[in-house]
Amino acid sequence: MRVVIAEDAVLLREGLVGLLERFGHTVAASVGDADSLVAAVEEHRPDIVVVDVRMPPGFTDEGLRAALVLRTAHPELAVLVLSQYVEQTYAAELLGSGRGTGVGYLLKERIGDVGEFVDALVRVAEGGTVIDPEVVRQLLSGRRDPLRRLTPRELEVLALIAEGRANASIARALFVTDAAVAKHIASIFAKLDLPPAADGHRRVLAVLAYLQAEPR
Repeated sequence: MRVVIAEDAVLLREGLVGLLERFGHTVAASVGDADSLVAAVEEHRPDIVVVDVRMPPGFTDEGLRAALVLRTAHPELAVLVLSQYVEQTYAAELLGSGRGTGVGYLLKERIGDVGEFVDALVRVAEGGTVIDPEVVRQLLSGRRDPLRRLTPRELEVLALIAEGRANASIARALFVTDAAVAKHIASIFAKLDLPPAADGHRRVLAVLAYLQAEPR
């Protein structure tokens, strides 16, 4: 697949280029600021962009805002945010864009396996959703009362749902049965008053819909 990388740290940017090329992917461009990211996407039309949140000139949320601009202009473009930070102002909006498909948010310091990172990148490029549980936790903190209705176990299930895991995977992670997971999921939807979605991303879309709820 064709990738555009936007990362202001030169060593990390070049490391990502070498890594992805080693796994057989084509890096169409690697840039160090948000404006260059937008220009590179318009020129190369990649399958996916990998973008940091804080980039020049202000080192606040330039990368994330550029990703939102690109998703608006090109809804089919997959976006994987790779950052040290959870930027709450725009993160939920990005994760909910494109009906919650082809988008991901991973934290750099929590990536422990190169192969798993590349697999996550491919899943996002193919229309999947990959979200670090810590990102979910931070985005959910301070939300309205409905979240407080959930039990500790249901909160664990919710975080795993947001990673895009299937019921069987959640069951293995929590050492419970598939039936127990299905029961927890049904309870989560009921407690959060979330209507069913029409496509296969129902569970992730439900989490993203809640992430976009108005904070307290």
